[in-house]
Amino acid sequence: MPATPSQIKAPPSSIDELLERAEALAGLTLGELAQSENIRVPNDFKREKGWSGQLLELALGAEAGSKAQQDFANIGVELKTIPIDVNGYPLETTYVCYAHLVDVAGIHWATSSVRNKLNKVLWVPIDGRRDIPPSERTIGTPFLWSLQGQQEAYLRQDWEEIMDMIAMGNIEKVTARYGEYMQLRPKAANGSVLTDAIGKNGQIIQTRPRGFYLRKEFTRKILDESTHQKAAIELATEICSPQKRAA
Repeated sequence: MPATPSQIKAPPSSIDELLERAEALAGLTLGELAQSENIRVPNDFKREKGWSGQLLELALGAEAGSKAQQDFANIGVELKTIPIDVNGYPLETTYVCYAHLVDVAGIHWATSSVRNKLNKVLWVPIDGRRDIPPSERTIGTPFLWSLQGQQEAYLRQDWEEIMDMIAMGNIEKVTARYGEYMQLRPKAANGSVLTDAIGKNGQIIQTRPRGFYLRKEFTRKILDESTHQKAAIELATEICSPQKRAA
């Protein structure tokens, strides 16, 4: 999704400005937003799974892209779109960031890329039903969320267990079944992409890059526990209703 210089927006200078921009998009379809940004809408997301997030990044003035820092590093906020069903519940896992597979001994939870990315998140729900063309899927009400309390404890435990496996040279044994609320999965364009990792005997081996993903059970907790999100769920129910689509 290349952007021309005229499309590139300055990043928001404050959280309030970011929220104002995001709230202005609520109720638009992806097609309407893409048209305003002069972006082509794919017929489906089979080969462009991150397209919705990239479109929102462009529209809101995000800078980080795939870097380890937050999308809005100047104000310490990460952007995450979340496809939801008619009841306002997540349909997919949520990608967080790439995992370090070498030189992991000095990495701690407090300074990890996962903790940094999720410290403060602007969640933007989107109608994610597969039977609705991408151009007709509606953007819901955004809400700001901070990682803290029991939710942070859940992720820290999963992160530490997975990182211990990586440090011990057991990367190939870490399947998507590991982690109650956060999992580690291959993250690459195809199976031929390889990167360095720690082997069983401490040697460097080649393996597929891995990424951390939030399970749907965790993001559902976020949706359930956020008072701001109740309005978004109501909006999602409305925009996904047959009556709304028939109007």
